[in-house]
Amino acid sequence: MISRRKVLPLLVLLSLAGCDRRAGERISTLRIGYQKWGTFSILKASGKLDEAFRPKGIKLEWTEFPAGPPLFEALNAGSIDIGHAGDSPPLFAQAANIPFVYFAVSSSSPESSGILVKNGSAIHTAADLRGRRVGFAKGTSAHTMVLFYLEKNGMAFSDITPIYLPPADGRAALESGAIDAWAIWDPYFAMTQQIGGYRPLTSGRGFVDGREFYFASRRVMETQPQLVTDFRTQLESIKNWAMTHKNDVNRFLAADTGIPQSAVSLAESRRNRYQTQSLTPEVITSQQALADRYFKLGLLPRQIDVKADVWNVTPDGGN
Repeated sequence: MISRRKVLPLLVLLSLAGCDRRAGERISTLRIGYQKWGTFSILKASGKLDEAFRPKGIKLEWTEFPAGPPLFEALNAGSIDIGHAGDSPPLFAQAANIPFVYFAVSSSSPESSGILVKNGSAIHTAADLRGRRVGFAKGTSAHTMVLFYLEKNGMAFSDITPIYLPPADGRAALESGAIDAWAIWDPYFAMTQQIGGYRPLTSGRGFVDGREFYFASRRVMETQPQLVTDFRTQLESIKNWAMTHKNDVNRFLAADTGIPQSAVSLAESRRNRYQTQSLTPEVITSQQALADRYFKLGLLPRQIDVKADVWNVTPDGGN
């Protein structure tokens, strides 16, 4: 469950645009939370969103987060308006009564995540993880991947010792022996592979969909849905451009993130998140099944209804 005790320190760290939005208040600054890897990063690096919103009198503020859970904490604290995450963080956010709505989802990209071990590790199958320490960020898509990798190979989550740690700490923990395996997504996945000395035990294929879910605060969506519609339009536009300008994307992301271009190229070669759609019944069903599984395992404090927080944005900004 997302800890609300993190909200105050997060506010101190962020202290972005002051107090929370008031109902009906016209937004002059759109505050966007993004992760180091994701199509939001391409949109940010391109400058296209700034160009589109500047004539509307709207400034942009971008804040980077290491994973989805702290991004949702910032939304709950009123520090951001729009964000993105994998499959698990929105479920934990719903269970914590964080007021947000899904407004779109990307196409699937399961190869963009995996479980890594050292080259010399004795771990070669799921069964070899029994009793081992597996590191991943709690409440993220990596958490989902570990859960289903174990279950689809006849094991239970209780067969491993989960070690919850932020993405930036995973490789050092694996190198030091503090963990035996590390579940992670790109760009950390690609960066570690590029360094050498590590091999994938599995990719995410067959265990996670690897989608980006796009969401906004409920207050912003209910009072100014056109802003979110305009944001989505620009996101789709930059994705269409990215599909035919891969070398430019690699350069953009390398410069924006400080990640070596070789790692960027590897990660981009297996990313397929360039289609965007409203949440379909199939996607909602998949999310609901994951939520129900987490609840049964005692990881969610209550049952949730995924579709209750789904907003279908139409071209004219309605729902």
